[in-house]
Amino acid sequence: MNYTFNFDWIAQYYPVILKGIAITLELTLVGAVIGVGLGIFCAWARTLGPSWLRPPVAVYVELIRNTPFMVQLFFIFFGLPALGIRLGELPAANLAMIINLGAYSCEIIRAGIEATPKGQFEAGHALALRPLQIFWKIILLPALQRIWPALSSQIVIVMLGSAVVSQIAAEDITFAANFIQSRTFRAFEAYFVTTLIYLLLSILVRKGLDRLGFLLFPSSRVGSR
Repeated sequence: MNYTFNFDWIAQYYPVILKGIAITLELTLVGAVIGVGLGIFCAWARTLGPSWLRPPVAVYVELIRNTPFMVQLFFIFFGLPALGIRLGELPAANLAMIINLGAYSCEIIRAGIEATPKGQFEAGHALALRPLQIFWKIILLPALQRIWPALSSQIVIVMLGSAVVSQIAAEDITFAANFIQSRTFRAFEAYFVTTLIYLLLSILVRKGLDRLGFLLFPSSRVGSR
């Protein structure tokens, strides 16, 4: 069977593709900023936080890291309405990505904190700093410097995992591909272009995070490899 490749549909559907790219990048940016912030809080709670806070944080981290992202997304979008909590497609996708990245980044950041020499903790105590001050001023920045490549890779993984948000009709890149192939019946071309877009975005996001690492830690050449 002969198959003729045809990409003429790009001229007609490029606004749909651009919208999908914009939504994917928005999901990634919001998920990365708030998710890493949540991860920092959880890492602090599990290492230097009060003892009463550690068990619930540990339960959250283990629950999220040991369940599929799609199930988490479906629980938020389809499950929470049973409790009277209704979220739109994008808010639900954002929340799911934040919760997911928060758990994974917690463990990555915690590894960096636990690799901190005890002398730095002792120096903070010698300066009469409170535990939270020690964490922010002495511990966190070096810890982030150590784990930045792993954290950057996790952000890229979460961006690629965002493809499943199309299952709740969030109009990301994968949603655009599904829409285009359903109209043009050009499944190969639609998903081929989608694959290239995800590949390009992964490279650009990784390089952007590398650059951010250089800006945050000028004394050390960090970056995901």
